[in-house]
Amino acid sequence: MNFALIGFIFYLVLILVVGFITYNINKSHKDFFIAGRKLNPWVVAFSERASGESAWLLLGLPGAAFASGLMEFWTALGCVSGIIFYWFFIARALREETERLGAITLPTFLAARFEKGQPAIRVLATFIIIFFFIFYLSAQFNGAGKILNVTFGLDQSTGMIIGAVVIIFYTMMGGFFAVAWTDMVQGIIMIGTLVVLPLVGLAELKEIHQGTQPLAELVAREGHSLLSWTGGKTGWAAAAMIISGLSWALGYMGQPHLLTRFMAIRKAEQIKISRRIAIAWVIPAFSGALLIGIIGAGLYEQGMFDDIEKVMPHLANELLPAWLAGIFVSGAIAAMMSTADSQLLVISSSIIEDLFHRTLGWDVGDKALLKGSRWITIAVGLTGFVIALTSDKLIFSMVSYAWAGLGSSFGPLILLMLTWKKVTWQGTIAGLVTGFVTTVVWSELSMLDTVISVRFVSWVVAFLAVWLVSLYTRKQS
Repeated sequence: MNFALIGFIFYLVLILVVGFITYNINKSHKDFFIAGRKLNPWVVAFSERASGESAWLLLGLPGAAFASGLMEFWTALGCVSGIIFYWFFIARALREETERLGAITLPTFLAARFEKGQPAIRVLATFIIIFFFIFYLSAQFNGAGKILNVTFGLDQSTGMIIGAVVIIFYTMMGGFFAVAWTDMVQGIIMIGTLVVLPLVGLAELKEIHQGTQPLAELVAREGHSLLSWTGGKTGWAAAAMIISGLSWALGYMGQPHLLTRFMAIRKAEQIKISRRIAIAWVIPAFSGALLIGIIGAGLYEQGMFDDIEKVMPHLANELLPAWLAGIFVSGAIAAMMSTADSQLLVISSSIIEDLFHRTLGWDVGDKALLKGSRWITIAVGLTGFVIALTSDKLIFSMVSYAWAGLGSSFGPLILLMLTWKKVTWQGTIAGLVTGFVTTVVWSELSMLDTVISVRFVSWVVAFLAVWLVSLYTRKQS
């Protein structure tokens, strides 16, 4: 009996049931996109964490650590720092401001602050979200294909189809209610995977070498530089590598699918409860993801896998009982699904609310907007699926690209809007354009990205653009 398959099927049935149950809860497109601002702090915390750490955390980061070793510590540290920062300095202020302005999407929030330039801001912000989220979404479908390929021997394309169908279906049915509640289940499974699997792996590593061959000696003997905090680099190359890892922190302030969670909580005062839960989740989660990669390097030879991002499901299937491996493999699927469904909703909400409803004046009633939201969700999901089928890029690189673009386009702008009263509509447009263009151009010039990370450069340049243009235009007016 294939316990892993039984566990996986049970998990899929569970989240599909959630989609059916929450179908009739949605009475309007506001319910569909932010759950009518009715979520409790526990659901918000787990939903934010599950959707924030996608297949990238369970596949991408362990794969990078498997290949690069402890130098990926800086990536983990950057992510943990960014999460703690925006829970303290962005979450509550954003919840209060979006309710005051009646905004249920990020583009509407950015535009509602100003009397002029609203259509341009909404259209530009929506375009940026669609552009980068399509890559982000396709990375999640790619992750589904890899996991199902390793676990059940399915063709990777078949795995992508299964993942895409399930995600698109329950997101289309239940909207944000379904996404948030399934995220809570997915967040619990993910943290279990990231805590238990590294502990089992360490025990296995010790048993194999009978306690006499610690991991440090093992990797040194095999000639790897996995235990170097800088990957063997020195001077500016080492500094640039550290800045690149830490720069992941900057992106959290500009991720629409995460910021939406803050907007959906029942009361702004409850943010502090969610914050404690999220921080308690994130530290062991990132530590575990890093350890999985390092342990994999101790157990497997480099070059053993056709794809380094398959190290986590290989470890689970080889070291754990079949029923537990099934649950933890579902954890990796959960990571992918919890991000993909959130991104689907953000793109759909931007198209329906910001383009059709706000900009084009398409005011046809809540039921029509809700129906349109569901059709857009299907269309966007299919587009991401097609890109996943035709792309050969690693999940890590696709997420990094989208993270840089979204983080720099929205992060500096949101931070300044919530902490500085002098932002103008011209500065807003300048920040959006600068973040987008810098990310695309810098990423294409691979030589520059090796000098210093696009995530850092694009964020700093966009911050300066918002600040300087706002000062200039405010003075002129």
